[in-house]
Amino acid sequence: MAGRTPIRTINSALIAMIADEDTVTGFLLAGVGNVDLRRKTNYLIVDSKTTVKQIEDAFKEFTTREDIAVVLISQYIANMIRFLVDSYNKPIPAILEIPSKDHPYDPAHDSVLSRVKYLFSTESVASGRR
Repeated sequence: MAGRTPIRTINSALIAMIADEDTVTGFLLAGVGNVDLRRKTNYLIVDSKTTVKQIEDAFKEFTTREDIAVVLISQYIANMIRFLVDSYNKPIPAILEIPSKDHPYDPAHDSVLSRVKYLFSTESVASGRR
């Protein structure tokens, strides 16, 4: 297809995490964690001492690493860097906002859901359906 960038496939890809300690620990126990030879991890534990700059840097790093296929980010943390999350438009790595123990999921703030709603609303207007 013309104009589409090919999706590169690799043998294995990682899931990156930006979340609170309980959420990251749960995923680490499930086997999601990774530390490479340069001691770089595929997760950031966000607590009260974590700055917005550190969250932004981790998001930018995870979305530019070629070995990461999915970035899971707690929705309340994504709200701290909403401008970055909303401006990200590449298919890989996919950005998925997840709820955390202390902050329930709010569909009004989910960037993926809002994009899907936008696409369906334009399709229904274009086809004459409502």
